[in-house]
Amino acid sequence: MQDLWVSFQQLMDPAHLLSHGGFYIVILIVFAETGLFFGFFLPGDYLLFLAGLFCALGKIDVDIVTMYFGILGAGILGNFTGYWFGYRTGPMLFKRQDSLLFKRKYVVMAEEFYQKYGGTALIIGRFVPIIRTFAPIFAGVVKLNFRKFVIYNVLGALLWVSLLTLTGYFLGVKFPAIINYVEYIIVGLIVIAFLPIAIALLKRWLKTRKQTNSTNINE
Repeated sequence: MQDLWVSFQQLMDPAHLLSHGGFYIVILIVFAETGLFFGFFLPGDYLLFLAGLFCALGKIDVDIVTMYFGILGAGILGNFTGYWFGYRTGPMLFKRQDSLLFKRKYVVMAEEFYQKYGGTALIIGRFVPIIRTFAPIFAGVVKLNFRKFVIYNVLGALLWVSLLTLTGYFLGVKFPAIINYVEYIIVGLIVIAFLPIAIALLKRWLKTRKQTNSTNINE
């Protein structure tokens, strides 16, 4: 059991993944997180940032061009896979029972996000954990026009990968000592990434509480 926990910690540690898995494990994780419903727990934003940083500092045997286009391709293909999965499964996805690798509440969250932002949820959602995984799946469920999906998919991937990976790379080139503060950077990126979700959950809780109080008063 302890070995399993250690393996899970390593899976969630982007620095370990980059140092031991290298380029291919990064590509696999990006693909899974952006299109497979069980990839919602994988590290995303800070993995991209550290991938660029490690390229700049020579801590990974891949140049930044290969890393950039590899991540970009994985992010685009991941969304295509998610769209296809949602298109094929349709409403059945909402009836699926919760399991270790699937939580129906995340699908509902993605649905609400999609209804609020429409197709642009595929762009904005790239920067929001969980939404990043389920937005393309829900786009397939509602059968978003495929041509529009392609545009949103590619544009969202370009913005996401460029902002995070290239920022990490150029900061590494300009300030090599930044590697000494990786832990703080990761914590900061996690807080920023999950803030929208925390706000959304708080709003939902307040709305539910208000409705419950109104029902109690009427009774």
